[in-house]
Amino acid sequence: MCLKVTAMNESAPSHGPLHELHEQAGAKFGEFSGWLMPLEYAGGGVVAEHTAVREAAGLFDVSHMGTVGVSGNGTNQLLQELFTNDLTKVEPGRVQYTLMCDDTGGVIDDLLVYVVGTDDAVIVPNAGNRSAVVAALHDAAEGTEVVVDDRSDDTAIIAIQGPRADDVLAAVGITPQLDYMSFTQLDDESPVGHGLLARTGYTGERGYELIIAIPAAVRVWPELAAAVQAVDGRVCGLGARDTLRTEMGYPLHGHELGAQINPVMAGSSWAIGWDKPDFVGKTVLAQTRKNSQTRRLRGLLLIDRGVPRPDMPVRASAAADAAEVGVLTSGTFSPSLKQGIALALLDQSVAVGDRVAVDVRGRLLEAEVVKTPFVPNRTAGVATRD
Repeated sequence: MCLKVTAMNESAPSHGPLHELHEQAGAKFGEFSGWLMPLEYAGGGVVAEHTAVREAAGLFDVSHMGTVGVSGNGTNQLLQELFTNDLTKVEPGRVQYTLMCDDTGGVIDDLLVYVVGTDDAVIVPNAGNRSAVVAALHDAAEGTEVVVDDRSDDTAIIAIQGPRADDVLAAVGITPQLDYMSFTQLDDESPVGHGLLARTGYTGERGYELIIAIPAAVRVWPELAAAVQAVDGRVCGLGARDTLRTEMGYPLHGHELGAQINPVMAGSSWAIGWDKPDFVGKTVLAQTRKNSQTRRLRGLLLIDRGVPRPDMPVRASAAADAAEVGVLTSGTFSPSLKQGIALALLDQSVAVGDRVAVDVRGRLLEAEVVKTPFVPNRTAGVATRD
């Protein structure tokens, strides 16, 4: 895995609402964005958990992510001005991927917007950026009728991913009829109580995410874990989540997106509403779009044996004096392909199909520049059933 899991600092990391259940399951923990999170589970490991998601189903606890309600007269306009994507293209019941940038075009966060209704939305930011996103929303809403309600401390988020995801949900009494990037509101009569069920995910497989109250999550987690195991799936940690998203070429804030890596560089221009009158960072992003000197994100498939890691230099060839043409932002061993893969910011002179070399502590490993995803994206696929 290529997550930058930091060493424990003096302030203790936060425990998620399902922490005790993960301990009971023999999880191995690590700190991520200020949270103590399960990286993998006993009796499995990253490769087994990754494979389970690709072939059957995986259950993830992603409750470290935020849940923020934004509502009131003027909400849509406020979000239009703060976020890059065009919210007018999204109807109620749909989910939109978007980004929040600063005036320099740097990415404060990439997030999902659940459009509940006119001037009513739920925002799901990343864990480490939740406070910054909430603060920006509060600042923008000051003096308006918009209300920002951070529900993160009362909410859990559970992801069920894989071709058997529908079967897992059916086992606990939920039979969704959802298109990709859509959601439904759950009422108190549902098996998990009030909340949202969305057909979204971060793995490239058909999957769902439950956004529900913590007591309901604590109750339903063991049922979901049993249902996942019944279809030959596994409970999964952040290690598998990272290898799965890397195979898809999905960006991770702090790796492919950040203060110095804007959406254009990261290949996320599709999530920018260029025709909108204005949004924070638009001027700089438009300039980046025209700049032929700015590096762009590309996929690298290693030809030589080895495991690439973030921050490793990329050279124009395997020659000892070859010029540096980029740097890795993520890198891992692909359990699906059985070889090393990486995401890299490369000079625009480097094209898909070119051969380059990754500098692994002085050892140059040949790699091919490829389009992502590295494996087929099946988010819109039909779930398999017996």
